[in-house]
Amino acid sequence: MAKKLIKKEMMSVEGEMCFWVNNGPVLKNMNELCDAFRTMDQNVFDYHVSSEKNDFAKWVDEALHDADLAKKLLKYTDPASMLKVIEAHIKKNY
Repeated sequence: MAKKLIKKEMMSVEGEMCFWVNNGPVLKNMNELCDAFRTMDQNVFDYHVSSEKNDFAKWVDEALHDADLAKKLLKYTDPASMLKVIEAHIKKNY
């Protein structure tokens, strides 16, 4: 008998667990993160991602409790690549 893949529910957070984009929107879930990456200015992105930190990966891990996606995001340093990774992850897992 084949195992049926059960997709998990996408996490959405409130209040202090939200991601506060520098000079931008407040994000509650991965779909909103995707929307933000579609229009995010490179300077805003660079504020959150550098060789020393990746605020998006940290938020996905700690607030949205998706360590697998967070680990993947650590490999990328541009919003377009992160957007593709997140969209593929959402399609596969949610």
